Amino acid sequence: MDVVLNEVEVRVLGCLIEKEMTTPEYYPLSLNALTNACNQKSNRDPVMALAEEDVVRALNRMRFNQLTVVSGESSRVAKYRHLLAEKLGLIPAELAIMCELLVRGPQTLGELRTRCERMYSFADLAAVEEVLNELMGRDDPLIVRLPRQPGRKEARNAHLFSGMPDMSAEEHEASPEPARVRVMAENERLTKLEEEVAALRSEVAGLRQAVEEFKKQFE
Repeated sequence: MDVVLNEVEVRVLGCLIEKEMTTPEYYPLSLNALTNACNQKSNRDPVMALAEEDVVRALNRMRFNQLTVVSGESSRVAKYRHLLAEKLGLIPAELAIMCELLVRGPQTLGELRTRCERMYSFADLAAVEEVLNELMGRDDPLIVRLPRQPGRKEARNAHLFSGMPDMSAEEHEASPEPARVRVMAENERLTKLEEEVAALRSEVAGLRQAVEEFKKQFE
C-alpha cells in the first residue's frame, strides 16, 4: 500500500467491503448506513462509536487516495462505495479475507475460514492459506503473518494497510477465556439476522417515502 490508513479509515473501508458482499442489494451505502455499520457491536474488534463527521473525514481522505468514491450523486442521498478491488485487482476470496482483517484485526486460518463464510465459502483451511500466501507474496504485500503467541497453537495474520502491526502488543495479548469464545460465537450467529433486520427497516423507510411522494402528486 502506498498510503497508510488510520483506524477509522480501516473500519470504514472494511465495512464498505463487508456490506457489498453480504447485502449487495443495499450497496452502495448512505452516510447513515455506513456509520451504523462502523459502529456495529457484532463482527467488530474493537467496537467503535464513530460520529458521521468521523466517517466523512475518513471518506474524504480515502477518496483522495482513490480507495472510495461517491456513487449516485444525482440521487437525493449520496452513497459511497470502495474501489479496493479495482485498485488492487482483488478477487472475491481475497476481498473476503481483507474485509475480515480490516473489521476484526489479526486472525488465525481457522477464524478466517469461519468468519468469511458469510462472504465467501472456502472449501478448507488449505484454500484459505493459499489466498493468504497470494496476498503475502505480492510485490507490495497486503498482509503479514505474525509470530505465534505463547499458549496459541496457530499464528495470526494481519493486514498492512496501517503499516506493520505492533509486534510487542501481539506478544502480550492474552488468549480469550472459553466463556468469551462462546459469547463471540453466539454473536456471530446473530449477525446475519441483525443485518437483515436493519436492511428491512431501510427498505420500509424508503417505501414510506415513495408513498408519501406519490400522495403529494394528487394534493
